[in-house]
Amino acid sequence: MTTTTTPYARPAHPIKLYRFHLSGHSHRVELFLSLLGLPYELIEVDLRAKAHKTEAFLKMNCFGQVPVIDDDGVIVTDSNAILIYLAGKYDDGYWLPCDPVGAATVQRWLSVAAGPVAYGPAAARRSTVFGAAPDAGDAIARANALFLVMEKVLAASHFLAGATPTIGDIACYSYIAHAPEGNVSLDPYPALRAWLSRIEALVGFVPMEVTRVGLAA
Repeated sequence: MTTTTTPYARPAHPIKLYRFHLSGHSHRVELFLSLLGLPYELIEVDLRAKAHKTEAFLKMNCFGQVPVIDDDGVIVTDSNAILIYLAGKYDDGYWLPCDPVGAATVQRWLSVAAGPVAYGPAAARRSTVFGAAPDAGDAIARANALFLVMEKVLAASHFLAGATPTIGDIACYSYIAHAPEGNVSLDPYPALRAWLSRIEALVGFVPMEVTRVGLAA
């Protein structure tokens, strides 16, 4: 698949992306920047050293979380908010439709990314990659329940909101693609795996680093 779009505006300077390389939230922003063909600079924030809790970082994001972007002095925090900002400023409505139905459909999947994805595959992965929870059984169950729903959606549609990709797909992609790191198998979900492959075939796709844990070990 070669679907891509050309930004109708260009940043005056490379957009600074403050990120952690194993963060799916960070990756979704890096992925979208690359798909848009925008110049950007990666600035690694060492979460293990609590660099996200320093006074300097908290001035950018009072919640002490990555990712954060600095677009020539405009600071935007929260990965989904950043996707909306980038689509609104540097795209022409391809990645975030302007019509009410299209916009609502995309927002639905942004909410899924912030809810079921975060508390399902992302939470399961945190237990293996970061040791955040010794028992990830509930998170794995939530991930599989989500994937069953998505399998039905994607059996009838190439992308989550229709025939073309949107920021809803980008918001959901990273943690679902890396679900095996959290001991969640993608094998039972052929439509879901085909959707991942379609995103990976987009011009400008950049992968997130694989952590060899869980089923990915």
